[in-house]
Amino acid sequence: MKKNILLGAIAMTLLACNHNPLLDQPNTPYGVPAFDQIKLEHYMPAFEAAIAEQKAEVEAIVNNPDEPTFENTIVALDRTGLLLERVAGVFFNVLEADGNDEMNAIAEQVSPMMSELSDGIILNDALFQRVKFVYDQREQLGLNPEQMRLVTETYKSFADNGANLPEDKKERLKQINQELGLLSLKFGNNVVAETNACQRFVTNEEELKGLPESAKAAAAEEAKAAGHPGEWLFTPKRTSFTPVLQYCENRELRKQLLMDYTTRANHDNENDNKAVIIREMELRIEKAQLFGYDNPADYILADCMAKDHQTVDAFLQSVWAPSLEAAKREAAALQELLEQDYPGEKLQPWDWWYYAEKLRKAKYALDEEELKPYFELSNVRKGAFGVATKLYGLQFEQLTNMPVYNPDVEVFKVTDAEGDLVGILYTDYFPRAGKRPGAWMNNILPQYIDAEGVDHRPVIINVGNFNKPTAGNPSLLSMDDVETLFHEFGHALHGLMSKAHYKSLSGTNTPRDFVELPSQFMENYCYDPEVLKTYAFHYQTGEVIPDELIEKINNAGKFNQGFVTTELLSASILDMNFHELTSAEGLDVNAFEAQSLKQMGMIDEIIVRYRPTFYNHIFTTGYEAGYYSYTWAAVLDADAFAAFKETGDLFDAETAKRFRHLLEQGGTRDAQELYLEFRGKEADPNNLLRRKGFIE
Repeated sequence: MKKNILLGAIAMTLLACNHNPLLDQPNTPYGVPAFDQIKLEHYMPAFEAAIAEQKAEVEAIVNNPDEPTFENTIVALDRTGLLLERVAGVFFNVLEADGNDEMNAIAEQVSPMMSELSDGIILNDALFQRVKFVYDQREQLGLNPEQMRLVTETYKSFADNGANLPEDKKERLKQINQELGLLSLKFGNNVVAETNACQRFVTNEEELKGLPESAKAAAAEEAKAAGHPGEWLFTPKRTSFTPVLQYCENRELRKQLLMDYTTRANHDNENDNKAVIIREMELRIEKAQLFGYDNPADYILADCMAKDHQTVDAFLQSVWAPSLEAAKREAAALQELLEQDYPGEKLQPWDWWYYAEKLRKAKYALDEEELKPYFELSNVRKGAFGVATKLYGLQFEQLTNMPVYNPDVEVFKVTDAEGDLVGILYTDYFPRAGKRPGAWMNNILPQYIDAEGVDHRPVIINVGNFNKPTAGNPSLLSMDDVETLFHEFGHALHGLMSKAHYKSLSGTNTPRDFVELPSQFMENYCYDPEVLKTYAFHYQTGEVIPDELIEKINNAGKFNQGFVTTELLSASILDMNFHELTSAEGLDVNAFEAQSLKQMGMIDEIIVRYRPTFYNHIFTTGYEAGYYSYTWAAVLDADAFAAFKETGDLFDAETAKRFRHLLEQGGTRDAQELYLEFRGKEADPNNLLRRKGFIE
């Protein structure tokens, strides 16, 4: 044990001489990472030194001759790994947002190292016995609620991850965890590779009839950058193919692009993910059964609000039935429109968006292209910031000359009404070859209070894949993009406003079926008339969005919700079906998906939002048996927003104060307890069904 400590000290000394910016205390504003100084060669030495340091910190707790106490064991353990948090916070954020082959190779080396470290801590019996000693005495220690939560969650993290297993099962668990980590990396890399490799060029502009000029300009710039000037390039990235699905008259092109998107990593080539999925499921089932559970879903859900798969299944079915009926009515209406163009033919998935857009124009006189000029990216972001100012008194100041990992990244200082620092927010909104699809929020540095009582404020990042500015236009967002920006900003607020003492309980460290509440709550504000008038300015004229357009947006608010909800719920049910398996023997991924969709009654006109081979949420990012949480949290967010509406003021100060308190608590309290404290009663699911127009 002393040898490990000595090696860690030697590594730190050598690296200090080489001035590794990941290990040196950064001489940067607000202590943010020195992205401008970090090079590829810094990552592996930094991981090695940081892992050695955490091992030494843990060994010091284990070897403490004093009787275990809350401070010398539970708090001491929470304070380990701060250097590793910094190194990993930088590396994995850059990997996801601006990665390359060299970083992928580093990740493949680091993943088993991180897994070995985690298992070495969780499966250290001497450490667990100290934790258990404190846990068993917890009622006699006079702990406050947050301290009690830390003791309980620390004990559970050991017990739920194998500390009580016999030695042979502990060894097998280590092997499973290491292999799962590598499989997760492989799955994500395959999706990125397939997305980047698929390029569909159009050489005749006539084939793009109906496509907005802005979308054609973006496709032309993509083609030029790819060495095909005078052509138009479309890829499986949503910003590229979505306008085609919505507006392009070319039915065959719509079909090709949707198939490009929905068949990624499912082509029996080197990037095929079917075998990866089968192996992941084999290991997840084996892992769950090591802990005495029949299936991965029940093992995973034990620490969530839902608790078990029966509760989730019943919940999903309660929303699925009205959603599917609404989708069937919508399909019938779209079929009538299709008949006018293609008599006798059946509506297909690649027709839905196109004819839905036509119907929206006919029914509500709402053309999304008419709205886009009012949704310039920086203005939309200011609108989201403005909501946070009105609700919570937060102020946002853009910081220039800050170290960033890519020129597209922008940085903001966030302060409260008294001028005190709340945190630092990075935004990175444009697609690039090394960025994984989608949008997300992450910590770069967590919030916590150290032993000297210093409150370390968080560094948070919001990442997206919105339209990049072209030579003639700024970045103009679709309605879906606007909602996404507000959504991820809601996650950012959850992280920024954290007021926890302990990093393992701060910010978004909450149950997965609760963590989407703050993000989805923010979506309620993006199209509120009062809010729209603060950010929706025409990018050319500066004109504020007219009242008639706002009225159209609100009138169309319930339009196409059957499709939206059915697409989402089918992915949630598919996720649960995978993770309710008790064996993966003979699993055929495509056949399993088809059977699942048949059992749920999915209509042929809609494709599930995420098909298995590119379902990053459940095979790479830790949402396995958890995609339902978006709908679970939607019940909470609709009910929380109703609390504001009931006051007659969407920015009611007292209600906002209670909701801010909920956000500040992070994971320091039971999620259900926090919500009941805010609302005074259980969430009413009818608020969600009413919002979607499924019930009166």
